[in-house]
Amino acid sequence: MEEFDFDAVFDVDDYLYFYSEALTDERTEAEVSALVSLLGLDQPAKILDLACGFGRHTNRLATLGHTMTGVDIMPGFLEIARQEATRMGVLVDYQQADMRQITFEDEFDYVTILFTAFGYFSDEQNLQVLVNVSQALKVGGRFVFDSMNRDAIVKNFLPATVIEKEGNLLIDRMSFDSLQGRFYNKRIVIRDGVRKDKPYFVRLYNANEIKDLLGKAGLELENVYGGLDRKAFTSDSRRMVVIAHKPSGVTV
Repeated sequence: MEEFDFDAVFDVDDYLYFYSEALTDERTEAEVSALVSLLGLDQPAKILDLACGFGRHTNRLATLGHTMTGVDIMPGFLEIARQEATRMGVLVDYQQADMRQITFEDEFDYVTILFTAFGYFSDEQNLQVLVNVSQALKVGGRFVFDSMNRDAIVKNFLPATVIEKEGNLLIDRMSFDSLQGRFYNKRIVIRDGVRKDKPYFVRLYNANEIKDLLGKAGLELENVYGGLDRKAFTSDSRRMVVIAHKPSGVTV
């Protein structure tokens, strides 16, 4: 099975060039406020943000008094996250690691995986990520992840999109393998006349598959929403937000 090429897909310079205008401070503020309400984060908590990227959620949660650990595989993103934490005057423990290989045990009140950062691996490895999440959580600790809704992707499928900025292009040519449940994107970036191919895939699970995976990892599904704002989850929801917790007596 092909491996996800993180260095190509999440090249820091290209990624922020095309996406920074969409990932505004206002958007981050709204998402964090919704997450705080969703999880009832009214008391300081110890939170692990997996695939934290450049720390836009992590640092904002730290300003609210939470003890934050941010883990990402990309050193370039973590450098930006640390710089921004310093600018904001917060202390965050940023660590470079592969989420398949983290070894935290009974440390966190909450674990988050946001912005479609789950599903980059084989089914076995995706399960291992959830096992690692379960092990990282304290008993009673809660897990939330946010992903594209597979049903809506299939129902409203767009085979191609283009982002144009200053004459540079980010072209996405997409397909969906219904047998494997995999979303494929043959991404092309053209900047300053140079073409770079950045193909990638994401395994998209439906709600029943997620419930099964969570159970195998020792986590108990609480709810599925159509967004961080607790919209009802339907086949038309653009997002799927899953909340689970670690019950007592779990061994995985």
